[in-house]
Amino acid sequence: GFSDKRLKYNIIELGHSPSGIPIYSFKYKGGSVSYKGAMAQDLINMGLSDAVTVMSNGYYGVYYDMIDVDMELLN
Repeated sequence: GFSDKRLKYNIIELGHSPSGIPIYSFKYKGGSVSYKGAMAQDLINMGLSDAVTVMSNGYYGVYYDMIDVDMELLN
C-alpha cells in the first residue's frame, strides 16, 4: 500500500519497532481515518529499500511483509 510521507498528514511518531523502524500514526490527505504504520522514506534512509517499491504514480509503497511493522487501522 501507499506508505509515502507525501501522501500523509497529521503524522505523529509513536515509537520504534524492535528493529528500529519508526512507527507513526497518520491520516491520508483527503481522508479522515487514522492509521498506524511506517514511512517509505524512513526505510530507504535506513538501507531497507528492498521493502520499498515505486508505484506507477511515482509514490512509494511498502512491502509490510518484509518489515516488523504492521499497517493498522486506528479508528
